[in-house]
Amino acid sequence: MDRAVLAVPHLKRLGLTPGQRRDEEAAMMRSLDHLRRTLSHLPLSELPLLRRENLAPYFYDWLAHPDGDDYWERSCIAAHHSRIRVPALNIGGWYDLFPAGPLDNFAGIRERGAADTACAGQKLIVGPWVHAFPPPAITGQRNFGWDSVLNWGELQYRWFDHWLKDIYNGVERERPVQIFVMNHGWRVEDEWPLARTRYTPFFLHSGGRANTLNGDGVLSMDPPSTQPPDTFAYDPMDPVPTVGAQGIHDHRHIETRSDVLVYSTPPLEEEIEVTGPVKLILFAASSAPDTDFTARLIEVAPNGYAANLCEGVIRARYRDTTRRSTLMEPGRPYQFTIDLVATSNLFRRGHRIRLEVSSSNFPRFDRNLNTGEPVAESSEPRIARQTGFHDSDLPSHLLLPVISGR
Repeated sequence: MDRAVLAVPHLKRLGLTPGQRRDEEAAMMRSLDHLRRTLSHLPLSELPLLRRENLAPYFYDWLAHPDGDDYWERSCIAAHHSRIRVPALNIGGWYDLFPAGPLDNFAGIRERGAADTACAGQKLIVGPWVHAFPPPAITGQRNFGWDSVLNWGELQYRWFDHWLKDIYNGVERERPVQIFVMNHGWRVEDEWPLARTRYTPFFLHSGGRANTLNGDGVLSMDPPSTQPPDTFAYDPMDPVPTVGAQGIHDHRHIETRSDVLVYSTPPLEEEIEVTGPVKLILFAASSAPDTDFTARLIEVAPNGYAANLCEGVIRARYRDTTRRSTLMEPGRPYQFTIDLVATSNLFRRGHRIRLEVSSSNFPRFDRNLNTGEPVAESSEPRIARQTGFHDSDLPSHLLLPVISGR
């Protein structure tokens, strides 16, 4: 959707008459009204929405560089942290479209910045927000209250008064990190990730029937022993639909699908705070030479409401590095590290921690057609049989940043 919206202003470059331009804009808006159908077009290199030459040439540049090569590194801020010499006010949201950017830039520049001023002058603010400015109090289906909304004018004026006008207004004495812990509120910290983090593995368990929320999938801190794997079929023509990319939504209807594996803790006897980077170490195999695996962290309320917290995806061909693709041997188990980025949430007593595992989250992430062919040109999808392992030899586990001493 973002690609299409960005393309609209470029219509004027095509030399169209006012009437032709109105027709083209109307066609684009109709495509956005049927976004899922529009983005389902194959191959991606012939996407009708961007069919005009020079309308959005960067889209085709992206498709021409599927690997993380020098084309991407030139515009990657993380690759240039060591060159940055100025302070920065890094602002993000737990439900932002790009949640990793502010977190990575804050930590990276503090560690590798080119000047002491840059290293010491990084500020990080993360709230329960989506990609909007000013961020609203309502995020999806949840209202976090007016306390979650900061006075952005005052905050920015104070920041720039200090760093651009040399006004000593107290900014230099403030702690560098301000985060909103969901179900708790705002808190200030001295670093990110938090130094007192205990990265705690929650192991996947089942009797081989973890499909859907009615299956037998369990999350536990007890390591697994001998257990049968879980399996599901991933059909690119029937992908798991995106829910909650713009905030919190109930995922119970997603968890009724047989291609979604669901693992939950029992109701918590004590509250647990999870604040920091979240990863899933998944041991899995596929019948395809390439496929995707997705993961989502969920908080389940006593009434069953399943609220999404953070999510991630990995393309199997990039399991070792994004700079080059390596196809899989079908049926062979591989280790995948899925980055769910981060969250900050207090799991309350009586609530449950849940993990969803699947192979699609469309249209937030493009579908893998399971062929191993170049993504831009592939147009013949195949159904893949996926297997997730969780035994003593292949102990799949969710790694959560547990915080004590709030």
